[in-house]
Amino acid sequence: MGDLGPQSYRVHPRRLTQSAGAPGSQSNTSHVTAGDVITASALGFPCGGRSHDDYAALPERLDLDRRGLEECPLLERVEKLRLLNLQHNRISCMRNLEHLRWLVFLDLHDNRISHLYGVSTLTSLRVLMLGKNRIQRICGLEKLTNLDVLDLHCNEIPRIENLSHLSELRVLNLAGNRISRVEGLRGLDSLAELNLRRNVISGVAEVDRLPCLRRLFLSSNCIGSFDDLACLGESGSLCELTLDGNPVAQETWYRQAALRCVPHLRTLDMKRITEEERRMACVLARKEDEKKRETHKQAVHKEKRRLAIRNAAQQWEELKACLDLPTQNGVKEEVKAGGTSVQSLSLSDSHLAELDGEMLRLFGPGALEALERGWGVQTAGAVTTIAFRYISFDAIIPTLPRIRVKFPNLHLVFLETNISRLPQLAALAQVKRLDQLTIHPEGNPVVGLALWRSFLLYRLHHFNLQKLNGVEVTMNDVIAAERLFGTLGHVATTKTPRCRLLLLLEESRKRQLQFLLEGRGRRAGPTPEEDGRQLGEGLSRALFNYPVRDPSGDGQEEGAVDASRRAELVQRYLCGLVQWAADTSIKGEALHKLWPSMFVEMVRDCVLDMRDRPAFRQASLSRLTHTK
Repeated sequence: MGDLGPQSYRVHPRRLTQSAGAPGSQSNTSHVTAGDVITASALGFPCGGRSHDDYAALPERLDLDRRGLEECPLLERVEKLRLLNLQHNRISCMRNLEHLRWLVFLDLHDNRISHLYGVSTLTSLRVLMLGKNRIQRICGLEKLTNLDVLDLHCNEIPRIENLSHLSELRVLNLAGNRISRVEGLRGLDSLAELNLRRNVISGVAEVDRLPCLRRLFLSSNCIGSFDDLACLGESGSLCELTLDGNPVAQETWYRQAALRCVPHLRTLDMKRITEEERRMACVLARKEDEKKRETHKQAVHKEKRRLAIRNAAQQWEELKACLDLPTQNGVKEEVKAGGTSVQSLSLSDSHLAELDGEMLRLFGPGALEALERGWGVQTAGAVTTIAFRYISFDAIIPTLPRIRVKFPNLHLVFLETNISRLPQLAALAQVKRLDQLTIHPEGNPVVGLALWRSFLLYRLHHFNLQKLNGVEVTMNDVIAAERLFGTLGHVATTKTPRCRLLLLLEESRKRQLQFLLEGRGRRAGPTPEEDGRQLGEGLSRALFNYPVRDPSGDGQEEGAVDASRRAELVQRYLCGLVQWAADTSIKGEALHKLWPSMFVEMVRDCVLDMRDRPAFRQASLSRLTHTK
């Protein structure tokens, strides 16, 4: 179908021989008698010259096609004129039409008209043909409420507007304009055909508000996706559609996708829809629905993930505030979600545990429960990185033995875990193997200490760390750490009482120490230096431990009770020391006051005793004899 629209309102004028003067002689006339013009074959126009008798027989039709007219002629004796053809002239303004009150069909195709003013008085008009002109705006049609066909193709119109009052309009042709979006169609309740070919349309709206629309032509536009045509699926009457010449028509399964968008479509791009295409469209529709459900599911999970991480961060900030630790200015938005392979292991309002390929990410204390789940050997072996965030390091320590058993190869990452003291780092010795370690400065004050790196390298020497906070560990780093803490470890090993060693060492080291002590019991007098050599270098490192509970306890609750008892004993011991110091101070003050008189009395007594020297010697000898 061309831009002129359906066959029901086309006008194809044809030049014929004239019976009343040559067409050239009428080129600039503005005063024309209806009986002096010729006719064309279109919509029942009779062919042949027209005399006054002919006009008297057919007074309602007039053809002024290709007359070179520059304005609409002032017609006389046209009281009954209903059809007027002025196409293919040079008319720029619609004038001299006010008196044509009974005009039903007006054709001004292929002229130079720039606006629609001048037709507002033609209230009986049913067909208005204004294609191939210079019109830039749709307006001035407010009184043409009986209009049935409006043809404005090949003009310069940028948008659809001022048509809502045309409730009787059945055909609208706006092909070949500059329209970028389909809208402004409300109120066109009778519209059955809409031609929008050869525009710059990228989106379609309000088409579902046209209850009678059956044919929609959108060929040669800029529609790139069926998402831009979503409203077509809501139209219950549309059965013919053209989309060829659009980017969307280049997609794979284009026809099936169009049927998915408009299921009741019968014709697409002037080709009838086959049953096979409908069947394939149903299959694709099911797949698309599954994809949408999966997309929705992922979106819901993504939102839950975001909220869980945000709540975990908020709880972490509240905990730091209670402990009087430095807090951040507001809660930061969390890391982006990983790829499609991310598996959520545990998710609640305040914690998240997820497995993203080789990385296990834990947010919030509740996420530690994921470490308790049944891990397969292959799955656990594939995990190479465990990242902790918004979890206190002291809460992580009890899980380290389980990490040791389940995950043989690891890179541990700590971010916002409140590692603040060097002894806490010693707890990492409980894992089985540690190739890399990352302790972010954010939320871990220990990184601000000058010796934290050296202490960690010394304490975890048996792991042979490759990288620490992303920096390669060199032999010079290891030697420097040994120089700083090696001597201290040796002194602690050789000078610490054996009973104290048993309290400080872990179970495996205790057995080693007890074995050495039992073997040493059969020999006499080992020196402290020999003790240090026999205990070995490993025990000196093991003394730098971070005990979290009494090793003799069997559970976390017993450890808490023992810790309470120890705290009570320490408190009593400190109170005793304070009391002893206070009593000593009081006695010292009393002695200071009494000492002068006491000293005088002591000197006087000695002088009196020594006045009789023989008696003094005899008394002294007697005291010595009785003392033995």
